[in-house]
Amino acid sequence: MKLSSSADKLRKLIEKAIEDQKITRKEYDKILQMAYEDGHVDSQEQALLAELQDMIENKMVKFVAS
Repeated sequence: MKLSSSADKLRKLIEKAIEDQKITRKEYDKILQMAYEDGHVDSQEQALLAELQDMIENKMVKFVAS
């Protein structure tokens, strides 16, 4: 299944956080803003956000100061 353009942008931001194994509050807020900016979070975006949240909860991705 092809990602929507907003989901693709979201995926790139989330992949960067996963690769770095860290995320700032500003990056996290940007990800959330991007997901909600069109007023609808589609199933692809929901899956990406859930994956990031799981990784944060499991300490695979950690919040760091900006």
